[in-house]
Amino acid sequence: MPEAKVNVQLLEVSRNPLSLIYAACRQCYAAGFAADMFSDDETDHEKKSEFVRKIMASGHESPLEHVKFTFAIEGVSRALTHQLVRHRVASYSQQSQRYVRESDFDYIEPPSIAGNDKAHSKFIETMRYIQDAYTEIAGYLAEDGRKGESVYQDARFVLPQAAETKIVVTMNCRELLHFFKHRCCTRAQWEIRMLAMAMLSLCRQVLPEIFPQTAASCDFLGYCPEGSFCCGRYPVRT
Repeated sequence: MPEAKVNVQLLEVSRNPLSLIYAACRQCYAAGFAADMFSDDETDHEKKSEFVRKIMASGHESPLEHVKFTFAIEGVSRALTHQLVRHRVASYSQQSQRYVRESDFDYIEPPSIAGNDKAHSKFIETMRYIQDAYTEIAGYLAEDGRKGESVYQDARFVLPQAAETKIVVTMNCRELLHFFKHRCCTRAQWEIRMLAMAMLSLCRQVLPEIFPQTAASCDFLGYCPEGSFCCGRYPVRT
């Protein structure tokens, strides 16, 4: 039962993302046809980059919806994915505990627990106990003649939120910016914030015109919208 570590990999990005956003933006302001404005010619990169940055600064974000990113994510907990899927303008394909047998499930241990000897010992003990209980329950159900998912779909009820899971996530650029604004905040739960920061780093390598180095709400607003919960990085709006 090893402890899992987060791993995020970018599977796919819309082809020629900067050119696509550029053409979509230009279509809003030009009499010409977007197909004629679309080009993957690298000599036009600086012109496109400057134009897209200007449009972004104006708050015109709808053209960003034409570009999507797809990520493969592993080494995260069910507690995290329960939060992640609340971002509804996205597509998710998650590893099923109904069909995948958790014969030796990996887990995610919160740093606060790992840093406390007594809490850590109890946590590890509990993970082992749950694994044994899951295995025994699955065995009892199998003895009743049940097979495959009919065993695992019910045995999984004892599994913890700490259980590791894998998920494929697709979001468009506009939704990603919304996701980062909320989940890169210092008030976000530590695990999903770590995931958001890893995703942001990958996005920025592809489209630095769209994705800044830091992307919490306060970084865009210039003030903290969290009121009395402010961490102090930015002043609270009065």
